Amino acid sequence: MFRIFVILIIANATLAQVPFLGTCPNLEAMPNFELERYLGKWYEVERYFAWFEFGGKCVTANYSLNENDSVKIINKQISSLTGVATSIEGVGRLIDRSDDPKLTVTFPSLPLQFDAPYWVLDSDYKSYAVVWSCTNLGVLNVRNVWILTREPKPPIAVLEKAYQVIDKNNISRAYFIRTDQKNCPASN
Repeated sequence: MFRIFVILIIANATLAQVPFLGTCPNLEAMPNFELERYLGKWYEVERYFAWFEFGGKCVTANYSLNENDSVKIINKQISSLTGVATSIEGVGRLIDRSDDPKLTVTFPSLPLQFDAPYWVLDSDYKSYAVVWSCTNLGVLNVRNVWILTREPKPPIAVLEKAYQVIDKNNISRAYFIRTDQKNCPASN
């Protein structure tokens, strides 16, 4: 039993993000979420480390509605090591009500299928969004946070709005990595 537990922790930690002791904190997601306003293209400006983005630059996410009211997600990036562009398609599903910003996301093309939490902590829809993900793994939890913006190089005032959300939720800024959005193709 202990061996299986350790294997699960290692597997999830390698797929996941930044590990912390204890359970996931209970954060408040934004009220009155409007999915339709959230849809469209977002640029990743900062994030916690995630293996699937290792060496990635020019990272974007594009959200659109599927016919079954799920969200089609297309994440794109370019490897700063090889210059190769890659993309992955996912599906987001609202957990509860249509105005609740808590989704689960799956990526059907991955060999290991799992539902990842995707909570929009706050967004003004037109310039920034702060997205939170946390998964409990027994005595540990793994977290990821993304700062997304509608522009690849947002003004400082936009980043300050995102940082206020992060600070209000007691999310550590120490683990953030800035995403390189320089010299990116317009089609990304």
